Amino acid sequence: MGKVVIVRYGEISLKGLNRRFFEDKLLKHVRIAVSDLGKPRVYKEHSRIYVEAQNGNEVEIVERIRKIFGIVSISIANRFEVNMDTIKEYVKNEIEVAIEKRNTKTFKIETKRADKNFPMDSLEINRELGAYILDEFEDIQVDVHNPDILVTVEIRNSAFVYSEKIYGFGGLPLGTNGKAMLLLSGGIDSPVAGWLVGKRGVQIEAIHFHSYPFTSDRAKEKVVELAKILSRYFGKFRLHSINLLPIQKEINEKCPEEEMTILARRFMMKIAERVAINRGCEALVTGENIGQVASQTIQSLNVTNSAVQIPVFRPLITMDKMEIVDLAKKLDTYETSILPFEDCCTVFLPKRPVTKPRLDKILASEQLLDEERLINEAMDNIVVEDIYLDEI
Repeated sequence: MGKVVIVRYGEISLKGLNRRFFEDKLLKHVRIAVSDLGKPRVYKEHSRIYVEAQNGNEVEIVERIRKIFGIVSISIANRFEVNMDTIKEYVKNEIEVAIEKRNTKTFKIETKRADKNFPMDSLEINRELGAYILDEFEDIQVDVHNPDILVTVEIRNSAFVYSEKIYGFGGLPLGTNGKAMLLLSGGIDSPVAGWLVGKRGVQIEAIHFHSYPFTSDRAKEKVVELAKILSRYFGKFRLHSINLLPIQKEINEKCPEEEMTILARRFMMKIAERVAINRGCEALVTGENIGQVASQTIQSLNVTNSAVQIPVFRPLITMDKMEIVDLAKKLDTYETSILPFEDCCTVFLPKRPVTKPRLDKILASEQLLDEERLINEAMDNIVVEDIYLDEI
């Protein structure tokens, strides 16, 4: 008995015969997140996960688990043996704290009685608790529609009392839908795209292309910082870095200038696909968005897509830029993404990039290049970093 953190999940409950698989994955992620907090007891019961706090560490537990994909909401509850007098005391305490800290004027009691052997039904409990609170406090009223505080009482094998819900991101637990490779630039879009796909239970690794020394160390450090922020949601985050400059130089020397961007983009996709397959990833993820830049017209996206065989997920494809910015701010990637360091796409930028490329012309230009040699040389110099949550 004592403080317990209640973890609720939503979509998982719709998984039918596979539900246990998803629940066990989420249970594992929660256990890992709190494992260094005195190894609190973590268990599954009544379609929820419970984490028993120790020595007042319930707030730290919530902070650790609230970003785990699959969690819809969290509450810190008092758990105790079912007894109406004890329930009254805990409800009174919730109201008292709310009055002192938030100048609360109205309240509502909501009871969920899962244990049908309890002699009072939910409405009777609400009425008795409401009358008790009105007797205990002079300047507070009942408001069943828009109360300043909602106190929830649950009667199961134990009694639970709590008054706050902290909302998570929902989605599905990581690792329940395979693994994908994110093309991570230093911009606003790609970190958001990776997060959105991760929210669907897909474990993410990332590949970053730079043009050092044409792009600076600060630009590379910026991407590492973005990877660290993403590791708050993904745990260990593997980042593959590749220097694209030799390929860009050869394209610039041998191919039409206006095709520079689309040809470089196809090389990036081909390299990303090879790294993805080597790492057991079954798809690529990009931050592309229809019409945002020349390489993101429908025609350009078709030509880019034809460079690879595995699926390409583009979760931002129809989003408004401000929607993406808002989400980036919510994830804490925005301030890092807007740091003014150049990326590889700004190197050899054509004055008039082709916006409606024809695949036959692009393939003809690629014939001017020793593609296999260029890709192999790029992959021979790949740099791999594993970024962990505790590096933040």
